[in-house]
Amino acid sequence: MIQKGQKEIIQLLATEHNLPLNGVEKIVYSQFKLAARTMSAGNFESTRLPLLGVFRVLPARVEKLNERTRIKNAKRESTNT
Repeated sequence: MIQKGQKEIIQLLATEHNLPLNGVEKIVYSQFKLAARTMSAGNFESTRLPLLGVFRVLPARVEKLNERTRIKNAKRESTNT
């Protein structure tokens, strides 16, 4: 199976649906911007991208990240006092 680049896929969609290239780019990239924004918000909600699936953080990973944050904060507080 030959993989196509992002630009090729966007061009194909624009041609196939008779849409402007700029508009198709905005539609495609907005999906990934939303996913990135949701994940970076820190509340670890799952994000569904149609036809691609659900992206989520495993609970064990969240706990590990929280533990690292607690350790960093404790070290910071001990050096500041």
